[in-house]
Amino acid sequence: MSHLENVVLCRESQVSTLQSLFGERHHFSFPSIFIYGHTASGKTYVTQTLLKTLELPHVFVNCVECFTLKLLLEQILNKLNHFNSSEDAFSTEINCETLNDFVRLFKQVTEAENLKDQTVYIVLDKAEYLRDMEANILPGFLRLQELTNRNVTVIFLSEIIWEKFRPNTGCFEPFVLYFPDYSIGNLQKILSHDHPPEYSSDFYAAYINILLGVFYTVCRDLKELRHLAVLNFPKYCEPVVKGEASERDTRKLWRNIEPHLKKAMQTVYLREISSSQWEKLQKEDTDPGQLKGLSAHTHVELPYYSKFILIAAYLASYNPARTDKRFFLKHHGKIKKTNFLKKHEKTSNHLLGPKSFPLDRLLAILYSIVDSRVAPTANIFSQITSLVTLQLLTQVGHDDQLDGPKYRCTVSLDFIRAVARTVNFDIIKYLYDFL
Repeated sequence: MSHLENVVLCRESQVSTLQSLFGERHHFSFPSIFIYGHTASGKTYVTQTLLKTLELPHVFVNCVECFTLKLLLEQILNKLNHFNSSEDAFSTEINCETLNDFVRLFKQVTEAENLKDQTVYIVLDKAEYLRDMEANILPGFLRLQELTNRNVTVIFLSEIIWEKFRPNTGCFEPFVLYFPDYSIGNLQKILSHDHPPEYSSDFYAAYINILLGVFYTVCRDLKELRHLAVLNFPKYCEPVVKGEASERDTRKLWRNIEPHLKKAMQTVYLREISSSQWEKLQKEDTDPGQLKGLSAHTHVELPYYSKFILIAAYLASYNPARTDKRFFLKHHGKIKKTNFLKKHEKTSNHLLGPKSFPLDRLLAILYSIVDSRVAPTANIFSQITSLVTLQLLTQVGHDDQLDGPKYRCTVSLDFIRAVARTVNFDIIKYLYDFL
């Protein structure tokens, strides 16, 4: 357990629960386990690390890669067959097209001595895609232990809740385990654990604290934050390398890194340029929009209403929700900006980055800024989806969440001003930062 605590940080409760469910190698485990949580909450990493560390026989399958029933079943059987060292093992690739064939072949594959007396684990990542397959596949995996009379546990990893899986006809209920989002303290601990050996842990922890202070409100994805930390660290420690500052001179280090973090804010999630291009941009101290790759969106031709949707999304991302009345409601009365200003809003919203917003707010702003009457038709919703596909908007959360999806605008101010000019819309007078 002590080794696992050093490898898997901030997930002690989940690791302890899974170890209790697994029990001894030769004991029958729980037939099915459903693990859910948002993206980058550690579901896959914790499960894989635990199974590898305990050296338990397991098969890991991604349901996005195995998008048909045949591919999924064959992938499981062929991977299991590699554990089988007996003479009866299948010498060629196994073909399987139905769940009935899978149950029969699974019994044969697990007859081997090295699999017979211990639990076999089948891990299905991105399990929400099982709902698009045949109706019997999900109930079949939930009762696989009963159908095969073998010591097998199926683990489902998903980003959506179990209630969205449960068939109307009912099924065997799995053990449900929730992985909550990492808190800012958890992210600080995990990212600080990656500090380079040539620098002290306190120096790197101070850098991570600055990074999270800028990006935490717009990005809580551990993978993306880790990428940003590695990408911007050379610029942070540049004054130390040049001898212009010490590791404890946090004020000078912050002044050096602040404009570069602001540039990085424009490209969160987009990955429009490589790490080498970003390093070149930092050395030359050029504007991100001047680098080939970041200007790709400027060549995208958008439909008329898509332009207004994007403008509405930008306003929703960078204006506080309580200012909508001021900007978009007629006869709102005279409201002084000083009445809006709070301590935490003294920093520019453009420096803090885009905030997420619900679909209802996006549509309300859209109806206010478009001159003609716009009906909420399927065409409008399809254009919103297209903007997400083009990565001009980012969808936060899943469509199946109870409170509905939220969005975040990912384009820069220069880009949105260029879009607004094509429809003769003065976006600056609607931005709270420019009042």
